Amino acid sequence: MTITEEAAVQIKKMLVKPGKKFKLSDYDTSYTGEEITKEESKILLDQGLEHLAEIQDKLYAHNRYSVLIILQAMDAAGKDSAVKHMLSGLNPTGVRVYSFKTPSSQELDHYYLWRHNAALPARGEIAIHNRSHYENVLITRVHPEYILNENLPGVQSVEDIDKDFWKKRFKQINRFEKNLSENGTIILKFFLHVSKKEQKKRFLERIDNPTKNWKFSLGDLKERAHWNDYQKAYEEALKATSRDHAPWFVIPADDKWYARLAMVSIIYKQFQSLSLEYPSVLAEQKAELGKAKVQLLAEKETARKSKKSNDH
Repeated sequence: MTITEEAAVQIKKMLVKPGKKFKLSDYDTSYTGEEITKEESKILLDQGLEHLAEIQDKLYAHNRYSVLIILQAMDAAGKDSAVKHMLSGLNPTGVRVYSFKTPSSQELDHYYLWRHNAALPARGEIAIHNRSHYENVLITRVHPEYILNENLPGVQSVEDIDKDFWKKRFKQINRFEKNLSENGTIILKFFLHVSKKEQKKRFLERIDNPTKNWKFSLGDLKERAHWNDYQKAYEEALKATSRDHAPWFVIPADDKWYARLAMVSIIYKQFQSLSLEYPSVLAEQKAELGKAKVQLLAEKETARKSKKSNDH
């Protein structure tokens, strides 16, 4: 896949730079470039998915790194379709997708990262978390009463969940991701940035289209009423947890075609930086391969002679 000069500039603009000032409102929700059209994006996306498949094969054979892709967004931002398109170019045997819902009673009896830790990729694998451990600083930030279900020491009421509580939780997440990175997990985090206007349009489409009715619930409208609170929660979370080893990218999501291309481009570029190659074979192994080839070819010759003998 060719990363054009404009694409490289756009990717750089999407990155939440660690330790720098960050305002979510400064990031576009739609594609503002001029070089790539929707029709051209389909060709580029297909090429990108082909290259991702090649690199995924090397990732598996190399067996040293794992990849964790995190998707976060407001409702109807296109997370499910993004996962579907990424999977279309990857070998499903090496990819695991997890969609995290409301924690169960068993999960609440463990610390909040427990269920996410259990869904991490093994070496050579890719894991896609559709919603992730960040729900613990996003939906719980907007609805702090949910924290009470965790039965944490020192947290008896919502009043106990103050700014220091969230700072500690951000530090815990950073430490969690740092440990993963130091042990060979490549972390890429995407926030699909959709506008409130576009979300409304997609909600109406789900209501009007019978095949999409199942995607809509009145709970979506209730959460939409907290739009500004969620924007603030995302802004603080992204700013506090974007690191060189676990960067956040704000993806313009009003144009689904561009959001998919942008994510595939970023993943491909990250894979390229690993310089993955197939494992080299030692001289002894090459000799064994040579013997195996001779043996296999001999099987073919034996079968030919046997057939010839039977014919006579």
